[in-house]
Amino acid sequence: MKTVIKTKDLTKIYNSSVAPVKAVDNVNLEFGEGEFTAIVGPSGSGKTTFLNLIGGLDKPTEGHVVIDDTDISNMKESKLFDFRLKNIGFVFQSYNLIPVLTAKENVSFIMLLQKESKAKMEKRAVEMLEQVGLSEKVDVRPSKLSGGQQQRVAVARALASKPKFVLADEPTANLDTESAFNLLDIMSRLNKEENITLIFSTHDQRVIDRARRVITLVDGAVSKDEAFER
Repeated sequence: MKTVIKTKDLTKIYNSSVAPVKAVDNVNLEFGEGEFTAIVGPSGSGKTTFLNLIGGLDKPTEGHVVIDDTDISNMKESKLFDFRLKNIGFVFQSYNLIPVLTAKENVSFIMLLQKESKAKMEKRAVEMLEQVGLSEKVDVRPSKLSGGQQQRVAVARALASKPKFVLADEPTANLDTESAFNLLDIMSRLNKEENITLIFSTHDQRVIDRARRVITLVDGAVSKDEAFER
């Protein structure tokens, strides 16, 4: 399996008014192409910080993040923006949809930044909304969608630009059981069919039970790294 993400001595320290907090502590991990991995651990264990570091949304205090042989750790912000745009899809707990845009326009937004043609954007956006079961909601704004539907739009947006991997931060936390299972079915299928690498940070046992690899963080350090046949 080809390695697509590698961290080397990855460390993030936040300087609080009381004492420095080591949110991520000397983490050395590799992620292969097509993996479905869950990053788990108690609140404050460093899951979201780790995801932000490998996604280039935050800079490490020490160590490196290497993606497809490119070290993004000290990359200039303009280059990092372009790199994220071409390679990484993000799904957030709070959906982060743009309220004034329709579902189709939200899904198209990343492709707009990539300067794709209008025809290609619209075609791909409609295809992705069909993939996540929202073909009848293409012209609906987020306020008229349920939480589960909004999260499916967020997944369609993350996948629309055909990223090499998707980082999802607690994507099922605000969803009811049916919506969560629907979302996981969709992401599991796309993971297998399109070989997209999925890395979730999660507390949700429903996600953990689907993941083929589960990495446990405690106080910012890796305490377990387990593989499962699923």
